[in-house]
Amino acid sequence: MCGVQSSRFTSGLIFALVSSSSFGLSGTIAKSLLDTGWSAGAAVTARIAVAALALLAPAAFALRGRLHLLADRRVLGTMAGYGMIAVALPQLCYFYAVMTLQVAVALLIEFTAPVAVMVWMWLRHRQRPTWLTVAGAAIAALGLAMVLQMFGGVSLDTAGVAWALGAMLGAAGYFILSAHAASELPGIALAAGGLVAAAIGLGAAGAVGVLPMAMDTSRVELGGRTLPWWVAVALLALVTAALAYVTGIAAGRRLGARLASFIALTEVLAAVIFAWALIGQVPAPIQFAGGALILVGVVGVKLGERIPIRTDQLDLPGA
Repeated sequence: MCGVQSSRFTSGLIFALVSSSSFGLSGTIAKSLLDTGWSAGAAVTARIAVAALALLAPAAFALRGRLHLLADRRVLGTMAGYGMIAVALPQLCYFYAVMTLQVAVALLIEFTAPVAVMVWMWLRHRQRPTWLTVAGAAIAALGLAMVLQMFGGVSLDTAGVAWALGAMLGAAGYFILSAHAASELPGIALAAGGLVAAAIGLGAAGAVGVLPMAMDTSRVELGGRTLPWWVAVALLALVTAALAYVTGIAAGRRLGARLASFIALTEVLAAVIFAWALIGQVPAPIQFAGGALILVGVVGVKLGERIPIRTDQLDLPGA
């Protein structure tokens, strides 16, 4: 049994790191499109729509013999909820947040999502965090602030903070739904269904003018090379959406929402490294130190989860 648990944790950790690294690449690729005249709404909609199309065939294959699940209203509701809450909500809210907030501030607020997950697991499922988990969370939060170089003057805007909090709630929903939603549904099918729902929602928002849509077919600069715009869109969709969501769901189901959400903090570190490698934004020493603290914090959260939980902390039937 210990061997099975160890193997499950190892595979979950690998999936979580692949997911966070894939998500971390999105900012650098998206910037290459935004610099040529794409609107944020068009970039995120293209990213999600192309990813949804790419996952339809693999999802259908994974559902062979279980297509009856798609007639289940609960399963369809789960897909729609995942698409709106876990996919569309955090991305839209984040893009609106950075219109009036510094990017680092918006990211810091959004990445308090692991704390929201921890509180949810405590209140909803009575999984009280141990002192090691809380200490690990505090260390990881400090490391996050260092990676984002939050020390110094910070400009806040009420509307921007509200949008960033919306992104945080969406991110928390992503971890919770990835770990627990419709476990009988293959992860790749949940990802595909969620992406389809999000693409439809974003497309509708663009059609009625709520979400500005602007595209440009100019070549983009990425990694010191000039590439066709569709290459950037393909990378944004296939790597930072399709791959990221599928592996994120796999990680959540193996590690649980709380641990997976803390490991996902490495996304910020990955974003800094990709920006360094592809667009020449050299990270400061404090960012490397912050990355180390994030890793220490994640280890603390994991060690905290290995402490035996008392009977009053266990999930109750029907909870």
